[in-house]
Amino acid sequence: MTEPQLPPRYNVVLAKATAYDEEAVKTARTLLAFLDIPFAPGDRVLVKPNLLRADVLTCTNATIVAGVCRYLLDMGCNVMVGDSPGFGTARGVAKSIGLDVALARAGCGEVPLISLDSPVKKPLSLGGSIGLSRHALEADYIVNLPKLKAHVQMRVTGAVKNLFGCISGVRKAFAHTRHGDKETDGVQVFPSLIADILNHLPPVVTLMDGITAMHVRGPSGGKEFPARFLAASASPVALDTAVYSMLGVAPEDIPLWRELRRRNAPGAFLEQVALSGEDLCEFDLSGFMLPMNLMPQAFNPVRLVVSTVKRLWARSVSAGN
Repeated sequence: MTEPQLPPRYNVVLAKATAYDEEAVKTARTLLAFLDIPFAPGDRVLVKPNLLRADVLTCTNATIVAGVCRYLLDMGCNVMVGDSPGFGTARGVAKSIGLDVALARAGCGEVPLISLDSPVKKPLSLGGSIGLSRHALEADYIVNLPKLKAHVQMRVTGAVKNLFGCISGVRKAFAHTRHGDKETDGVQVFPSLIADILNHLPPVVTLMDGITAMHVRGPSGGKEFPARFLAASASPVALDTAVYSMLGVAPEDIPLWRELRRRNAPGAFLEQVALSGEDLCEFDLSGFMLPMNLMPQAFNPVRLVVSTVKRLWARSVSAGN
């Protein structure tokens, strides 16, 4: 008699963390070590926090980012920190939230802060292409550091959505404007585009900052929510699935989760997730408020022009400094 085939399991490890302090840094290091990722001396590692804009609540906490960089340097890796902010440069946003100071304090002052530019065209499953940063594509690993936030277009933004920042510069806004609310054969194009990004990247290891999350609205302009957790996984999809379950949302409520399940992405189903550390029931996220009505995923063309002008101005100021 043939044994029934069990679905593959993707490990997600959860831990309580109540403040951005040395204890949280130790917890982050413990979670990454638990995953047993074979980082090797000389590996090029892109640390990819959420550096959306110059606002502490909007971004991955600087202490956590610096602690992860220290962990990777101790493993002998060549580390860089990068993102593609909506406004300004990654270095400018990083300085505004104190990341440069946190890196120096952790003995990581030599770690470069880069904007994810130098786009390379990669095909999309529904046609067309997207420009992904060469810095992301040429890394041996990406250590993805999303912050748990509500999102007025995606309802929740987490591990997979944070990789949208691997798209170079203003191309992110162009992707919103061009693909926005389009559908192809009943499939929403924009969530499909985000899901496609994973197919082109090197291995992605994720540590989610859920200590102080953002709810009510997002990815900016929301309110603090004390979610009090850190979570890690070698599968960003599985990590998101675990967090969606913590939030008590259904797949049909989350456009990106719905798309990942439509394409049977590994880790998109809770029965494929193997939880370690704390149980889901140990975390009370019942007060986490999500947007009821989602805004259009397409950007207004006028907003795109304004965003482009602001980005060019910010870069010229940064270059002048």
